[in-house]
Amino acid sequence: MNFHAAAPKTPPRILCIGMPVRDLTFRVEGLPARGSKENASHFEEICGGNALNGAIGIVRLGGRASICGPMGDARETTSRYIFEKMAHEGIETKHIVHMPGLVTPISNIMIDPSGERTIVTFRDPELWKVQLPDADTLLRDCDAILTESRCATFCTDLCAEARRRGIPVIVDVDRAMSLREGLLTASSHLVFSSEPLQETAGVADDGEALKKIAKLTPSFLAGTRGAQGTIWLDEHQTLQQTPAFPVHTVDTLGAGDVFHGAFALAVTEKQDLRAALRFASAAAALKCTRFGGAFAAPQRAEVEALLSQGQAAGATNAGQ
Repeated sequence: MNFHAAAPKTPPRILCIGMPVRDLTFRVEGLPARGSKENASHFEEICGGNALNGAIGIVRLGGRASICGPMGDARETTSRYIFEKMAHEGIETKHIVHMPGLVTPISNIMIDPSGERTIVTFRDPELWKVQLPDADTLLRDCDAILTESRCATFCTDLCAEARRRGIPVIVDVDRAMSLREGLLTASSHLVFSSEPLQETAGVADDGEALKKIAKLTPSFLAGTRGAQGTIWLDEHQTLQQTPAFPVHTVDTLGAGDVFHGAFALAVTEKQDLRAALRFASAAAALKCTRFGGAFAAPQRAEVEALLSQGQAAGATNAGQ
């Protein structure tokens, strides 16, 4: 008997690059007007940030995740709290870079009855000066990188090296990029939110914006549009659309990050792009049905059950 062939495959490991954040979340009936006061019906302290939320999604779905990026002083109460949460989720933290005397990012988040969130975040400007560990250390046993466009200042060189080694680099673009940005070519997959997609391209149409950016990068390009689904370019540069799953939304906090984490995991699993986008859409949809930010991210079995129901059709030609 070939025992080696029967051994379980090690789950892929994804390096998530970004800044962990301490989140103070409040549920409110409406956003307070300037100079007014509003009572919250619920308060919860959690942690988040694009990379950390993505890592939670990855681990819940059966992958392995490592966090890399700057945090404040190791003596902070916030820092200890976030590390405890990451350890509980099974997220590897050895590549976190503590920066003495600085403050770990903190967000005040208000969630209204529709599930929409309004966020105010403080990030110490000095955190952007972080020096990450060397590429050989970070890319060892690395199946993919998941990062966000705002981290370009300290991760572009690493991403470029990853691409040279054939490692996928998935970038969450949630703010406008320069069309000369190095991450445009130091990536394999660029997934934009709708507004920064249009701002980056200078075009007030998601599809035309994708086509314009496609002239500057060989990366896969997609734009997420919440309940309107995801628009993307296939290998023939034809616009395709993946519908969103219809769910009752109570909390959108972390949903986009869970989408990116699920998509990155699907890429490492060699799912085709249509399947990968449906997988990510299902994970994000289920997260939206629960409070708790990314800590409400679903388990793999839940996502597979939703996919099996066929509530969202496969990709369609967006030009039809």
